[in-house]
Amino acid sequence: MPNGLIHDDSLRVHPDGLALSLTIPWYRSLWLSSVGTLQVTLDGEPVDSADLSLELAGVRYALEDLPAQSDVLWYLQEHPLLIVRRAELIALGESHEVAILGELRLPYMQIAPGQDGGPGMYVPNVVRQTLTLVATDRDAAPPALVSDVPPPPAATEEDPFKLGLTLYSASAEFRAGWYDFDGLLDRVAELGIGPGIEIVASQVLPTYPVVSDEFVRTWRASFDRHGFDESSFGANLDMGRRRDRDMSPDEEFEFSELLFRGAKKLGFPLVRIQSAKPDLLRRLLPVAEELELALAYEIHAPMGQNAPEILKVRDVYEQLDSPLLGFVADFSSTMHSMSPTLLRAVRRAGLDDDAVERLQQIWATDASMRDRQQEFIAYLQSRDFDPGRLGSFAHLAFNMHGHVDPREWGDIMPQILHVHAKFYDIDEDGQEPAIDYPELVRVFVEGGYRGYWSSEWEGHAFAEIGEVDPLILVRRQHDLIRKSMRELQPA
Repeated sequence: MPNGLIHDDSLRVHPDGLALSLTIPWYRSLWLSSVGTLQVTLDGEPVDSADLSLELAGVRYALEDLPAQSDVLWYLQEHPLLIVRRAELIALGESHEVAILGELRLPYMQIAPGQDGGPGMYVPNVVRQTLTLVATDRDAAPPALVSDVPPPPAATEEDPFKLGLTLYSASAEFRAGWYDFDGLLDRVAELGIGPGIEIVASQVLPTYPVVSDEFVRTWRASFDRHGFDESSFGANLDMGRRRDRDMSPDEEFEFSELLFRGAKKLGFPLVRIQSAKPDLLRRLLPVAEELELALAYEIHAPMGQNAPEILKVRDVYEQLDSPLLGFVADFSSTMHSMSPTLLRAVRRAGLDDDAVERLQQIWATDASMRDRQQEFIAYLQSRDFDPGRLGSFAHLAFNMHGHVDPREWGDIMPQILHVHAKFYDIDEDGQEPAIDYPELVRVFVEGGYRGYWSSEWEGHAFAEIGEVDPLILVRRQHDLIRKSMRELQPA
């Protein structure tokens, strides 16, 4: 997913001068309070901030008012207008050079909590773009998709795992409007993917964090039509929703409970949770028991099963002693190398061969994620390379790629309730080039796991939209998983 606010069809005619149709530079919806900076340069001339305003869902906001909009959702499929006031209107077909700087923060990815009631530190997302655009009055048409794909081999009773996917795999295409929700599920069914369907609530719910009755009707109709199963409901905790402070404990509970009740409304048996704070879990467990929901904390890169942070969660689980508590195993934790998809992206952003080699060397060390990030950023700065040119990649290269031994999943296998079968690519030999899937299948089969493996293509974080069809890749990954499962079965 290109880390961009503007694209080839972004420049629009407007009665106030001109406008830029913006795309959210992330895979999920964000609050308008996440937007800290928006700056525009037009044909080499900086635009005064007083001449800029943002219009979302018919409401116009001055830029200085955006940080206070913690109750206004910028839904993933919405494209607000950044309006540029100027005396001379542009006309259809005119060409202009547009440079934009956007600084956002990700309100659920906390680096450090706030102190003394103040705001915490959150992962930033910096967007810098310069494009020559032609003024238009409409969105670009989506491309035609490949449909003549052979059906997958049928599932059998001997298969140890059920297969499915998280709709997160098609984040970029959904964000771009290539699919509405119904159309996305139709495409999944057409390719023979399923039956398990997982969602990230903050991505697909237009009324996030509320599950509306209208969404339930759309959801139920598609599920009944295609015979899908609900597998996992991904719940984030937007602790940094407000700019002036983090959520209070009561707000964290209320936000989480609202998501839990939405998950139950949609028929999910499991919620992927983001926080395992002991006091919060103690308050949420009665809600989970009432709703008969399992709660699974995600073990995601760069952490492994025995990282200090995860050992603390395991201690909390032992204290609470509830069968509803477990883990989501995300295979980003157990990679043997950095994804070629990521390496292509950082090359496009300007890294040369020496920098790419240094990135991989730093990644392979056992230093903490934060220390590796800082070492790499210091290396870039020593070469007079602005880390901001990488957007969020300078952080995500370490946050999204872990190198724990796959066999360590066996240490917590009885507590693994769901699997994120994370992958970034499938090569010409049908293998994932950075993740050893045959070994992971062996570890989970021998460990006795018998739940869902939910395919999660995260190449959209690094690939250009249209570079690949992610759902075709999911089908190819399912073929790899089936082949690996069946090679372990007795002849």
